[in-house]
Amino acid sequence: MSRLVMKFGGTSVANIERIRNVARHVKREVDAGHEVAVVVSAMSGKTNELVAWCTEASPMHDAREYDAVVASGEQVTSGLLAIVLQSMGIQARSWQGWQIPIKTSDAHASARIEDIDGGEIIKRFRDRKEVAVIAGFQGINPETNRITTLGRGGSDTSAVAIAAAVKADRCDIYTDVDGVYTTDPRIVPKAKRLDKIAFEDMLELASQGAKVLQVRSVELGMVHNMPIFVRSSFDKPEDIDPHANQPPGTLICSEEEIMESHVVTGIAFSKDEAQISVRQIEDKPGVAASIFGPLADANINVDMIVQGVSEDGKTTDLTFTVPAADYTRARDTITAAKGKIGYARLDTATDVAKISVIGSGMRSHAGVAAQAFSALAGRNINIRAITTSEIKFSVLIDTAYTELAVRTLHTLYGLDQA
Repeated sequence: MSRLVMKFGGTSVANIERIRNVARHVKREVDAGHEVAVVVSAMSGKTNELVAWCTEASPMHDAREYDAVVASGEQVTSGLLAIVLQSMGIQARSWQGWQIPIKTSDAHASARIEDIDGGEIIKRFRDRKEVAVIAGFQGINPETNRITTLGRGGSDTSAVAIAAAVKADRCDIYTDVDGVYTTDPRIVPKAKRLDKIAFEDMLELASQGAKVLQVRSVELGMVHNMPIFVRSSFDKPEDIDPHANQPPGTLICSEEEIMESHVVTGIAFSKDEAQISVRQIEDKPGVAASIFGPLADANINVDMIVQGVSEDGKTTDLTFTVPAADYTRARDTITAAKGKIGYARLDTATDVAKISVIGSGMRSHAGVAAQAFSALAGRNINIRAITTSEIKFSVLIDTAYTELAVRTLHTLYGLDQA
């Protein structure tokens, strides 16, 4: 017998019929003898609707009241799933974040989980064989006693954190895809589903543009060594053997559990990038701080940074990227600091994409990035900027070449046959 946390996203609980399908997945695991906690998101589209209502009520709304409103989406779903499970003869009870409690920071709309007491849920597993149906995405700040929400994708984070709190054997993330692929199958039809992927590789994929899992949930899984299993909620519940070693899906686990890893695990890409180049700055100590200090104060994340010095060594150019959503604020921040920075010209571009090649196997293989640069040159794809780490490198290119670059690199590293 195992203890499982099963998480279902918005598309999986989009209506009552889909909630009944979720209930059949839960029943399958309960009938197999497992202790089960379920974490649910709001019905597909409901969170957007609730956010829109807050904005319509007042564009400058109180973040505490915003959380009170948007947390209600998951409350509805958890109650409905508990009702359906009860109608199927399963002991089930819904839980809101504050009832467990899931204790968080007071950063409303983007709170971080600080502590979860899983004691009562574990007690009910043992005493009542009860399924806990938990509203994801939310918690409570113990100092203010106010409901908080965890930000977009927060239900994934809730699920992994709860799995750690109740000492689950595994956290199953049910979604509208059947696992993690070597890249987006819509871009590369030959993309393969990975049976297993290391936490570190998944963390890079998620942070570099792969939309399968929220980054914080992978971080939590890695910290607590909690295996995360990504699988499809649209597989027929009755067609899955709950006793199988691994049904269709992707297991995210420690690197030690993967017998042999490929040099490259996957290719991620993001079109939500903007490039800013600060030209002809006096090359002296503190110039980088004068640029990136104000950006940090404005809570703007900077990613790729390239610096080039002029031939005479007197001036330098500094190029960096920011998320497209922060482009205007970043440009205005640098413009406002022009007197302090002392640059001659500001060049910007929003038609750029970041392509990232990820794989733990890079640690022990030389020349992986060089192969990519050669292959992209062969396709006449110009590289604007490059960043590297131990298990990843990224290139910035023109958006128009995104799909060609992804397909080229996917084939280059043998992922078509993965």
